[in-house]
Amino acid sequence: MKTLLPLFLLPVLIPGAEPLHAPESHTREPNTAVTSNVSFQHGEQLTYKIYYNLNFLWVPAGEVTFRVLDEGTQYHYQAKGTTYDSYEWFFTVNDEYDSWADKSTLLPNYSERSVNEGDYHIFEKISFNQSARKTTVWRAPQRGASETVTQHTVQPPVYDVLSTLYFLRTLDFSGQQQGYSVPFRVFMDQEEFPLQMRYMGKEADKKVHGMGRYKTMKFQPEVIAGNVFSDDARMSVWVSDDQNRIPVLIESPVSVGSVKMVLKQYWGLKHAFTAKVD
Repeated sequence: MKTLLPLFLLPVLIPGAEPLHAPESHTREPNTAVTSNVSFQHGEQLTYKIYYNLNFLWVPAGEVTFRVLDEGTQYHYQAKGTTYDSYEWFFTVNDEYDSWADKSTLLPNYSERSVNEGDYHIFEKISFNQSARKTTVWRAPQRGASETVTQHTVQPPVYDVLSTLYFLRTLDFSGQQQGYSVPFRVFMDQEEFPLQMRYMGKEADKKVHGMGRYKTMKFQPEVIAGNVFSDDARMSVWVSDDQNRIPVLIESPVSVGSVKMVLKQYWGLKHAFTAKVD
C-alpha cells in the first residue's frame, strides 16, 4: 500500500510509477531564487489524524506529526507517522522522515527516511548537491543494514518529499487566479519527479471535523498513478488562508476507498492562527 505518510506530504510518490500529465496553462518555472520563509519557525508542531473510508465506514487509521527545528544555518524537518493499534489488523505503518534544508534557499542538503509499511521496508539517505546537479543515494532494507550507493543527475531546484511541503508553504497565492499552477521537482526512490500544484481558489468557511471552521485556500497537487492512485485520481488540500499556510484538511481517493487527513493539534505557529473562524 505504501501510502500513510507519503500521501500526506502532498506529492504522492509510488516506486516505479509514471507521472500524470500536468496542466500546461497558467504555470511558471520552479523557483530558483532565494526563498523567504514567512510561514513557519523553530518549534512548530502539527499533528494530523488519518481516516480511511472502507465500505462507507470512516476508520481512524493513525496519526502523522510534523516538527520544525532550527539547527544553525539549516532547518531540520521531521515527520513521523504511525497507525493506531486498532487499525493494525488491516495495515501497519511506522514511518520516519527527516530533512535538513538551507535556511536561505529552503533547498535540501540531506534527507533520511525509514519506511516500515506492512511487508515493505526501506531505509534511504539522500545527499543533495544542487550546484553540481547531482544526488547520492544510500539504500538498505533497514537502518544499519548493508547499503547500496548510487549517484543521479537531477535538474535543480529539486526537493526531497518532506522539504517540498515546507517550500510550498512559503508561496503566496493571494493574488493568483483559480487554475494557476506551480511546478516543482521531487527526488525520491532514485528518481526525479516533475509535478504541479494547482490553485483552486478560496473557500472562506470550510468545516474541518472536530476542529471547527476555517478560511482556506484549496489546492489540487498532482499525484502519481500506480498501485494507490488511478490515472484520474484527484487529491484536494485545504490550506489555512493566513500567513501560517498550514494544511487543515486533505481528501483523496485511493485504490481501497478514500482517505481523509484532518488537523488535530498545532503548537508553535509563527503567526496568530487568524484563519480559524470559530
